[in-house]
Amino acid sequence: MEAAPREREKGDRWTRRASRHLAENMALLRSREGYQNPDRYRRQVTDVNRILATAARPSGVRLSLADYEDERLSPVRSTDLLYAADEPELNPFYTWFRERLPAVLAETTGTHVGFSLNFLSQALTTFAMIGFLRRAFPEVRIVLGGGLVTSWLRRPGWKNPFGGLVDELIAGPGEAPLLALLGKEHDGRPNRPDLDGFPLADYLAPGTILPYSASSGCWWRRCSFCPEQVEGNPYRSLPPGQVTADLRTLTAETGPALIHFLDNALSPALLDELAVNPLGAPWYGFARITPHLANPDFCRRLRDSGCAMLQVGLESGDQGVLDALNKGIDLDTASAALKNLKGAGIATYVYLLFGTLAETPETARRTLAFTLAHAEEIGFLNLAIFNLPFWGPDGEHLDTGEFYEGDLSLYRPFVHPQGWDRRVVRRFLEEEFKRQPAIAAILRRDPPFFTSNHAPFLALGEKGGQLHIQGDLP
Repeated sequence: MEAAPREREKGDRWTRRASRHLAENMALLRSREGYQNPDRYRRQVTDVNRILATAARPSGVRLSLADYEDERLSPVRSTDLLYAADEPELNPFYTWFRERLPAVLAETTGTHVGFSLNFLSQALTTFAMIGFLRRAFPEVRIVLGGGLVTSWLRRPGWKNPFGGLVDELIAGPGEAPLLALLGKEHDGRPNRPDLDGFPLADYLAPGTILPYSASSGCWWRRCSFCPEQVEGNPYRSLPPGQVTADLRTLTAETGPALIHFLDNALSPALLDELAVNPLGAPWYGFARITPHLANPDFCRRLRDSGCAMLQVGLESGDQGVLDALNKGIDLDTASAALKNLKGAGIATYVYLLFGTLAETPETARRTLAFTLAHAEEIGFLNLAIFNLPFWGPDGEHLDTGEFYEGDLSLYRPFVHPQGWDRRVVRRFLEEEFKRQPAIAAILRRDPPFFTSNHAPFLALGEKGGQLHIQGDLP
């Protein structure tokens, strides 16, 4: 009984300290200096997060720099999203958007307001803003799109529960549908992004992060668990030469600290182009393990082009599991790629997926052995547990039970055919995988909350914040 007051007092001291240093910590997170020392960086981020979490607590929301979880409402239940729209005043961001949204509308004569909803953590606040707009500006038409909405719309048997609240729902790339809503026709030509309307200097980063999509969909599109395949999303890409031309122009205009490729995976053709046409700024993104990366000279050319980090979806360290998942990855090639990228000075953010239908405890331990064998080459690790998509062929022959989380759920529970269920997998990760000293050291490097978004800055911080780039722009 006495421990609880002591814990509250300890928490209160933390909150007071974080409050005193808030302005300083925010400034450091917007400076290169803030990423030079990993321990100080971690303290800055956790202190800022403490203030955010404390401010949201009276609303019954567990809020962090990376997530939003309401104790009462679920983003996978349409009734809860509609409730959030009916009662926007209950949202912890209400006092901000009730001022900001009218101010934005006052600056324009627009007839439509669009929201891009990509993640579950955004859903409740998005619908709270939609509800506020519907009440305050009933004449405005509401358009909703983004990655999460695309997944909803492409569910078999989709029925729209948001009629009367949202006027238009858009799946996939929105350029052509948005123009059609406004009575215009898309000419089909790709256009260079216009970022003038974004407050690029306000983000928690040591400079502008320039986002760019060279493609939509995935050029591989064969992984058995991939939503791109299940949802039927086509692969469309820009010509590699246009990508580098666009980015050199945007780099000259914005002077970014980092370029972030948003693609599911950079194509081999684009990597070839980047290796010979530097962008003038550091960059990072997802790339598949291909023979390109088994070539040390190619990896050095990528580094010279500005590559600070590659995100690699390895998923497993067992060849049989990789083959069953249709990953198209050869472990010998992966081993060479990790060593070559490390040797070239390119950080790697490696993603591992446990509990897939093809995995067993024995194959999971082979992943553990592979990770240990390459611990010196792996910069950062993301450990995930497999979710079974709500639709798709993988679930046809499984016991999926009767559990029903919500009408907007994208995943469903299942009984693993080898008994390798989530509870057992989680215990393996906590009690065996993460307890290996070499792996624990990698996991400690992961930026709290910001993860891969800040990892390139920490990797650059180890080099004193500098990366030699051939063809730097003046």
